[in-house]
Amino acid sequence: MSASANSSVSADLSAAGISIRDQFASAAEVSALRECARTRESRGDFAPARVGRQGAEQRRENVRGDFTCWLSAPLLPPERLLLERMEELRRQLNRDAYLGLFELELHYARYPAGAVYSRHVDQPQGSTQRTLSLVLYLNPGWQSTDGGVLRIHHEDESFVDIEPIAGRLVCFLTAGRIHEVLEARCERLSVSGWFRGRPAP
Repeated sequence: MSASANSSVSADLSAAGISIRDQFASAAEVSALRECARTRESRGDFAPARVGRQGAEQRRENVRGDFTCWLSAPLLPPERLLLERMEELRRQLNRDAYLGLFELELHYARYPAGAVYSRHVDQPQGSTQRTLSLVLYLNPGWQSTDGGVLRIHHEDESFVDIEPIAGRLVCFLTAGRIHEVLEARCERLSVSGWFRGRPAP
């Protein structure tokens, strides 16, 4: 994504708190990241996602049915390239929108057919470091009938549905932003995470 496109993300966030940018990743980049996810899955790096407070997490598939894998070292080349592009975006957002973004945490999220993630916010209770949520979709050929949309709720009880189309990047301000993933009818893959602010002194 070019600097001007990154600036458009900043403008979107300043205006509405949400940005949707198609073709952030090319078809080749999507394919390479999908291969990275398959490699990590074959190594057993994915784990069932859990819900609940730290130390008391539970697997509740009716609430959250995805499997996750953190992008941790050693990174594969396409993953390093993605992090470089995210760093460019972070710097642009800090220049344009004064968000004070400090670091990034990312993971793969794989939803098998039938999985959901019920309404939630991305900030753990008692923590405000997660500043900007983001998701990059890795689903070539996705159709509307495949479900799996990201539904972002507004304070006036309206909502916006966003399809998980390959190469699409969605960013939204994290604080208080209720969202959910509706049932996927086939496997749904993404890279998801957050830009975090500096910890309180």
